[in-house]
Amino acid sequence: MAGSVQPRQLALALPHAESLTRDNFLEGPANEPALALIEAWPDWPNRIMWLSGEEGCGKSHLASIWAERSGARVMSAQALTAAAVPNALATGALVVEDLKPDGFDERALFHLMNLAREDAAFVLMTARVPPSAFEVELRDLRSRLRAVPAISLTPPDDHLLRALIVKFCADRQMTVDENLVGYLAGRIERSYAAARRAVHLLDVEALRLGRPVTRALAAELFRDA
Repeated sequence: MAGSVQPRQLALALPHAESLTRDNFLEGPANEPALALIEAWPDWPNRIMWLSGEEGCGKSHLASIWAERSGARVMSAQALTAAAVPNALATGALVVEDLKPDGFDERALFHLMNLAREDAAFVLMTARVPPSAFEVELRDLRSRLRAVPAISLTPPDDHLLRALIVKFCADRQMTVDENLVGYLAGRIERSYAAARRAVHLLDVEALRLGRPVTRALAAELFRDA
């Protein structure tokens, strides 16, 4: 019918599973020290170690790799309570994910660190900032945290940023070429989160508009970036 409007395709927010195996971990100078730590286990410089870095930098991926190797249990820092500590360390290895300066139980963490030392257990903690950025009220916990060796994951270099874009596209079953990848890498912030957001936007808009994922589409979306 003349003048009819074609309906827009709905962009459904479907989950996109990511593989957290060693084979799917992208290596680069930004994460080399952290990966070396995971692969050196159990020959760690300390039984309690700390990984810090920005959102999406691979902390959880590395923690998953280590948990698979060590048999570690994995728990959120928010779920850590004094009563849960003994059971959490039952396998002799534990991942405590996403510690925030103001989002954890200080006494529970202090109890965990003490029991881990007594039981010779391994603990891997992840956070966006190093232990030195944590201001805690318990003086003994403060000194314990300052003694924990920390390894930082830094922002990606150009090679890793491009590889991340390709990986995030592959996770969404998006076919892309080098021209598109290079254009995106030159337009977005050099961060893991920015790469993920860019690919998400491309996927959603391509589906909504019923268009292929191309450099032309990326130019329209990121022209002012």
